[in-house]
Amino acid sequence: MKTLIQACALSIVALGLSAPATAAWPERPITLIVPAAPGGTTDITARLLSEKLGAALGTTVVIENRAGAAGIIGTQALLRSAPDGYTIGFGNIGPNGINYSLYKNLPYKSTDFAPITLVISVPNVLVVNSKSPYKSVKELVDSIKNDPKGNYSYGSPGTGQSPHMSSEMFSQRTGLTLTHVPYKGMGPAVAALLGGQVTFVFDNLPSSIPFIRSGQFRALAVTGEQRSPQLPEIPTMAEAGIKDMVVTAWFGFVAPAGTPADVVNKIQQATKKVLEMSDIKERFATMGGIPGGGTPAEFGAFMDKEQASWRKIVEAAKLSLD
Repeated sequence: MKTLIQACALSIVALGLSAPATAAWPERPITLIVPAAPGGTTDITARLLSEKLGAALGTTVVIENRAGAAGIIGTQALLRSAPDGYTIGFGNIGPNGINYSLYKNLPYKSTDFAPITLVISVPNVLVVNSKSPYKSVKELVDSIKNDPKGNYSYGSPGTGQSPHMSSEMFSQRTGLTLTHVPYKGMGPAVAALLGGQVTFVFDNLPSSIPFIRSGQFRALAVTGEQRSPQLPEIPTMAEAGIKDMVVTAWFGFVAPAGTPADVVNKIQQATKKVLEMSDIKERFATMGGIPGGGTPAEFGAFMDKEQASWRKIVEAAKLSLD
């Protein structure tokens, strides 16, 4: 009987000393699902942060690219994973902002996600192949308008992503009729422009800056409210004569709904720490990006606001996809 009592007492002590189920998290590598192909801003930023984020959390962060269907494929892969913090996603303006109003039968809803933190915000940039004759937005628009039978097209990383929507807004504002060529990610779209397969691309600034600086792309305008410090000589769309066209692309970490709050907070705090590192700040600055790092509640409110804002734009454009 004494032995039994001692055993029970030891068990109670052990239970009392045991930590919550998530206190030891993470005990194994974390998978970061990037709903885009390698080469675009989503992938570039994820890879830039993954090693430092893993170090801050005491584990390894493994990138898994799941491109296609305007981020829907990668997003579904995230939501099929267990809500334990070992699989998170790099959400962005497309799948977590625009898609809700663009797709009639979107296979997920905003409440399926646990917001973690905003990571980076960047303007888009209108670029053409440097071998093309267009030196300004006006020249591009005039050339297309004066050649209605010409084969003009624009590339994008997929229907519904911010580069596609930027191009749609551009077409509306200018009255142009253009062919949309969607690719499985910004990397392939950039490659298409390099190969002269499309007329222009609206790209997130970070993924086009190397090609602009190398002279392979010519930047015609940026979609920010102000000129980019990285391209101070390039006008805004408003300065280029295209009014009411401001688009800011954004990217941030999300997890499946039900992920423990303490795990979400650990990831947010680790991300904030990484974003405050001087080398990351400098790298973001060279990309033309503004770092985030806010709380999960702040990111959730931000995504709700973006969702409502893009609904107005999609409805005005009369765009709808199955």
